[in-house]
Amino acid sequence: MATAGRFGFVGIGRMGGPMCGRLLDAGHAVCVFDTDANAVTALTARGATAAASAAEVASQAAVVLVSLPTPAIVESVVLGPDGVVSGRAVRMIIDLSTTGPAASARIASALAPQGIAWVEAPVSGGVKGAREGTLAVMVACPAAVREEAESVLATFGRIFYTGEKPGLAQTAKLANNLLGAAAIAITSEAVALGVKAGLDARVLIDIINAGSGLNTASRDKFPRSVLTRTFDFGFATGLSHKDVRLCLEQADALGVPMVVGSAVRQMLAITSARFGPESDFTSIAKVVEEWAGVEIKG
Repeated sequence: MATAGRFGFVGIGRMGGPMCGRLLDAGHAVCVFDTDANAVTALTARGATAAASAAEVASQAAVVLVSLPTPAIVESVVLGPDGVVSGRAVRMIIDLSTTGPAASARIASALAPQGIAWVEAPVSGGVKGAREGTLAVMVACPAAVREEAESVLATFGRIFYTGEKPGLAQTAKLANNLLGAAAIAITSEAVALGVKAGLDARVLIDIINAGSGLNTASRDKFPRSVLTRTFDFGFATGLSHKDVRLCLEQADALGVPMVVGSAVRQMLAITSARFGPESDFTSIAKVVEEWAGVEIKG
């Protein structure tokens, strides 16, 4: 873990907030910025200092971490007017977002002439993992800054170094997120089939989890958020759709067919249209329920 020092953090939402909190708990001084004043207040109450802009954060900290929802927002916050790149102190930017390979490569190229290192570090493991420090942290960065970057990132969980090439860590994250969404979609169909035939949904989930059908949706998401009818696992349908879209764009660029992936993207688009992009991505199950005329509960 990094020696206690000063860091900047931009984007302190559902994931960024808990990760920033872990830096504070580890004894680091952290300067924060977010457009949500309530999120900022929650962290200043724990000892963080507030900045008026991303550029101000980067004028107070040499290492700035960003956790933001979309590639366009990441590019704007890092490279735009009053962005991180304008800071007087910054020499390393660590991107914890799911930004996608293309945008990440563009940002890395734009920062290189400024002498600012770009570190890809998308994370997986949800809000619980962010809070507990058990995230999977995928890292791509120049070898020269790897040790320093990983000393900070160890605060958040287990590190997986993917190499120096920009886009590698983002590709790993997109592949992971495609599988997560696919698991919800296919588990929804399988359980709806069982319920329609007369099986109890919870019994069927228990059977799946004891057998070869076990997956992250049947193990975690269905027991917690579908069978309980809360649909609150903690990841928005719109963000999941964005991630799968980015994954398919990368697959297309590389010439990798994505037949199943395309179906998952379509299911997320339908779910977003039906229940809104802010709905939880477990709401895929509600779409399948409506089509099948059943309710998955237990």
